[in-house]
Amino acid sequence: MELRYLRSFEAIVRCGGFTRAATDLHLAQPVVSAHIKRLELELGVTLLHRARPVSLSAAGESFLPYVRRALASLDEGERAVRAFRSVSVGHVRVAATSLLGGFDLVSTIGRFRLRYPGVTVSLRTGLIADLLEELHRGRVDVVVGPVVEHWEQEGTRRTEIADERLVLISPLSTARRVRSLADVADEPFVCLSSDSGLRRLLNTAFSAVDAVPRVEFETHSPASIREMVAAGLGCALIAQSAVEKEGPDVQVYDIPGLPPHPPIAAISASDAAPPIARFVDELTAARSASRTAGAPASA
Repeated sequence: MELRYLRSFEAIVRCGGFTRAATDLHLAQPVVSAHIKRLELELGVTLLHRARPVSLSAAGESFLPYVRRALASLDEGERAVRAFRSVSVGHVRVAATSLLGGFDLVSTIGRFRLRYPGVTVSLRTGLIADLLEELHRGRVDVVVGPVVEHWEQEGTRRTEIADERLVLISPLSTARRVRSLADVADEPFVCLSSDSGLRRLLNTAFSAVDAVPRVEFETHSPASIREMVAAGLGCALIAQSAVEKEGPDVQVYDIPGLPPHPPIAAISASDAAPPIARFVDELTAARSASRTAGAPASA
């Protein structure tokens, strides 16, 4: 049963005849007549009495309410899809790590909501590996956090939005001159779990100085690393943006030879729905605006 047959049937009843229905639908009258013949043939009943004025048969009377409800539902669905495509409605599920390289995600969400007030945004936090798995399972729409440059997953789009770098931190009580990681190779270290990206960076850094890190304290919270170091529990490698925030005082060392920290990126499906794609565009625009603001003025 074709939709155009139903539209012709409803228009004939509404307009009171074949000629007016054809005008309303911008079709030739023979086309409308053919639609009704095919619809009646498919249903096996007569829907309309052709005598003037055109009137509904008993079967047509019974069929009409269902046709009108079906057409109304389809029209409503079409409006919903058009609104969705125009990003006037929708929902974006964002998942982010606590480490964002100084990128102001909350302000970006605020600007996005002002631009698209009909699109709601939810935000949750976690570790990058867990969040990428959630994206893979379709439980979140956009993941924001440190993602290595060579990371790839079929069907995803990766957009860098902020830079990041590693620094060494130690308790203020043990502050001393440190020229390289080898100078603190014998110190206890604080880090995330052994399967974390930060732990891999720590192992890589120590491997470069032919040493193995003595990780005596593990935590699942990146924010607590600085607190534990400040409490005198050991040293740590940490993202520079993490020590630029307000927090407990620690000694910060910018030493050479540390491995590069993954840039902060937004990961989403490459065929993401329009509201999600627009949100990623907003993240990219925020990065561009930040770079422009930080660029030196020309003479």
